[in-house]
Formats: sequence, structure tokens, C-alpha cells
Amino acid sequence: MKRSCRHIISSKDGRRSIYIDEANSEAILSYINKDERHKKKFEYIAEIILGGHRNSELYDKEDINERCKDVTAMKFFKGQENDRIYCKEMTTPRGTRVVIAAVLYLGKKSQQNSQREKSTINRVGGYKYEID
Repeated sequence: MKRSCRHIISSKDGRRSIYIDEANSEAILSYINKDERHKKKFEYIAEIILGGHRNSELYDKEDINERCKDVTAMKFFKGQENDRIYCKEMTTPRGTRVVIAAVLYLGKKSQQNSQREKSTINRVGGYKYEID
């Protein structure tokens, strides 16, 4: 079953976009808009993604197996709350690189992925999206 998502922001050149999963959008948006600190961190991570830059401290692949090779994580406040927004990356037929904020994960506890985190990452890896 295809999941629906909606557009949040695109790069100036239109080659990269960030979307949000409709089913989880309320939780994700309330987390991002929780306070100025969360909002600024999201904007900074979005800027990195839309600019096509790499910063594994803030946004990186969660490559635990073949099924989830397109799953990435936005990393909020490592060493503190250590929250994540797990994302699915894909490319549209027109060549636009899309990052879909799929699942909010609060309070990652260790450097290695726990079974609970692996389960969430695998679930996101199985998501199929309809991009308008």
C-alpha cells in the first residue's frame, strides 16, 4: 500500500525536496515546532539536505541491511535528547531527489542501533510513497 506525503520545502534549483509522511505529520511537526531550538535545528538540517552537502553528525544513512538502504536519519541533539526523524530517500521520474520525513523516534539511547531502532528503520525501509 502506498503512503501519502506532502511537500514542505524545495531547494532553490528544484533538484531536492523535503516531504513529510501524512500519517505521522502531526507528531513530526509538533516536535519540530516545539520550541525555537528544535525549529532552528530542523532548518539547519534541511539546509544541509537541500544544499546537497554531507554532514554525518546531523544527517546520515541508516544502512543496516539491503531493505533499508534508502533510509536516513535527521539527528537532533546528539549527546543530549538524541532524537531522530527517520526518513526515506527516493528520486522522482523527473530526477528530483526527495527526502520524506517518515517517523519521529525519541531518545535514542546508544551508539549502536537497538532492536527497537532496527525495527523502526526496517519499517521505514518498506514504505512506498506516492509523490505528487
